[in-house]
Amino acid sequence: CGRLSSSAGCTANIYFSPPDKGYSQVCGRMIGYQQYSPDAVYQTGKTLDQDYVDGISLTHGSPRQHVWTFAAGRHHNTASSYNCPCTTGQPQSLPSFVGEHYFCESGNSESSISNKLYTSDPLWDGDGCGSVEEDCCSVPGLPWFHRVLTFSTTDFLELRICADEVRSNEDIPVELYEIYVN
Repeated sequence: CGRLSSSAGCTANIYFSPPDKGYSQVCGRMIGYQQYSPDAVYQTGKTLDQDYVDGISLTHGSPRQHVWTFAAGRHHNTASSYNCPCTTGQPQSLPSFVGEHYFCESGNSESSISNKLYTSDPLWDGDGCGSVEEDCCSVPGLPWFHRVLTFSTTDFLELRICADEVRSNEDIPVELYEIYVN
């Protein structure tokens, strides 16, 4: 599944109800694909409620609180200002609310960008990473994320697919999401 709307923004909101006893840890994994030209977190000054990432935003509660971000960069073998913030020589910086709680990869091993779905290299699995993405793909635990919250909560979890441009220019279809709470 990908974004439901052809407009820029966050769509495909999926809500997960927690167990009655609550939770203080969230873990899991995502598998997605790069469609055309995402630009990771190139957007500046955006909030958690906006399309701050070309990728997946996992949050809890209302107002939203950040759990994990899954970003899609443009290239993994070619330097670009639209690559992941963890790539070599990347000038992008993450929003402060993301911190170190993110994964970022590109599915594009070509030196240029094509208007297609890059299916040969799934995102956020740590495999098939190019020369400029080595730091992105050596994150401990990848492909599994694990977040310990500072408190126990009964908040719902929300998964949103976000992009700051129209779907015909960038999208991040999701093949699998697996989320656990404790």
